[in-house]
Amino acid sequence: MNDDVIKDFLDEAQGRMKKSVDATRIEFSSVRTGRASPHLLDRIEVDYYGATTPLKQLSQISATEARLLTITPYDKNSIKTIEKSILESDVGLTPSNDGQVIRLQIPELTEERRRELVKVVHGIAEQGRVAVRNIRRDVMHDLRELKNEGEVGSDDEHRAESELQKLTDGQIGEIDTALAGKEAEILEV
Repeated sequence: MNDDVIKDFLDEAQGRMKKSVDATRIEFSSVRTGRASPHLLDRIEVDYYGATTPLKQLSQISATEARLLTITPYDKNSIKTIEKSILESDVGLTPSNDGQVIRLQIPELTEERRRELVKVVHGIAEQGRVAVRNIRRDVMHDLRELKNEGEVGSDDEHRAESELQKLTDGQIGEIDTALAGKEAEILEV
């Protein structure tokens, strides 16, 4: 019975860690690399009639050219608030509009801006690593509780902890691999 309980804990931990890694990858895609991608605006939230709403729910975002994003708001009255939110965000782009559509010209990245973006990506990766480590900590706590309650033996607990550590190292390795790829993409001239 105790092997099944431990396996359930480890399976749950693996699923939660996988979700953290996937979330980190999605965050990476929202960092600008010099090419236009609608994902650059995923983190932008707009104060829409008093409610904080993701930009992608208020408009259609498309990459019409290699270095141009167009944002077509569903409500034309929200253009000013969308522009304000883009200006206040950390994407570093200046919007222009014609009353119907907002255009974001994506300039060539300067060396200084590339270094700043690498720092942003490192911060995102660290958040992902911390999330994975927090999951490990929670599961370790649960395993210790099982041992203290006498449901599993000390050897089983140690075996499960080493298995959990391998799982954690593997997931953090995936984050580091994704980080290296994103860093190379940003620094590519």
